[in-house]
Amino acid sequence: MNIAVLGAGAFGTALAVTLSARGPVSLWGRRIGWQGENPLLPGVTLPGSVDVTETLPEAEILLVAIPAQATGAFLSDHGARLDGRALVSCAKGIDLATGRSPARMLAEACPGSTVAVLTGPSFAADIARGLPTALTLACADGQAGHRLQHALSTPVLRLYRTTDVTGAELGGALKNVIAIAAGVAIGAGLGDSARAAIITRGFAEMTRFAAAKGADPETLTGLSGLGDLILTATSEQSRNFRYGLALGRAEAFDPHVTVEGAATARAVAAIAARTGIEMPVSTLIAGLAGGRVGVKQAVELLLARPLKEE
Repeated sequence: MNIAVLGAGAFGTALAVTLSARGPVSLWGRRIGWQGENPLLPGVTLPGSVDVTETLPEAEILLVAIPAQATGAFLSDHGARLDGRALVSCAKGIDLATGRSPARMLAEACPGSTVAVLTGPSFAADIARGLPTALTLACADGQAGHRLQHALSTPVLRLYRTTDVTGAELGGALKNVIAIAAGVAIGAGLGDSARAAIITRGFAEMTRFAAAKGADPETLTGLSGLGDLILTATSEQSRNFRYGLALGRAEAFDPHVTVEGAATARAVAAIAARTGIEMPVSTLIAGLAGGRVGVKQAVELLLARPLKEE
């Protein structure tokens, strides 16, 4: 099967590099101002089997590595061209404008397509350098998921299959919010014990929200939920964790760096307010990211919550 990656950011480029070990891969971007090496992945030279293009490829399998908050505009421009092909969403987030996930947006814009989700604990630099990585591939159509699993696996990229698209996708989106909170804890000097508490209670929030949206809670215990949370809440390679560090330290953060968890926190807080799902950590991160709550106040609000059973 012909494979193309849509989105020439760090993660899209890394996927193109690792998948090119199986054969030629097209890497599409709107405005690609570099050749040979993506400045977002310094030290990684694109192999000759990766064709970098600004023309939308006609591949059978398209990995959509467009940021969640840009997916709607991308589909408005190109959705009709993508319909009927296998679409694999690689974004992690919830659209702030609509409250929809990237996979749902793809399915609505391209009703004739098979839509899947590729998610899990991974850093672009690790994938691009050929370091072993395990991810979740979620597809509601079991047979189509099986075909995609074999088409996208490589000797160093191991894919585990599930049919729970909702659980896999929400795990990847919500862990970014908790990773910000973990970064805040470390940045504010609250210590590793506080971070551990935030990760644990944050995981409970992730599971609660996903279950309310129809996901299997067990999915959240896998790579796409707990695995991804552990990675992004403990490493400074994570943009969301670094953003949380900056919030905790009251420092400025580079506005050009995509932080999906900030917008996702706002989307989740809005959904929680409408539906009554209890999401205290996510709601406070939305307030912190929006400048409505300070770190000291956020900590006080969390500690003042009623005592309860775990």
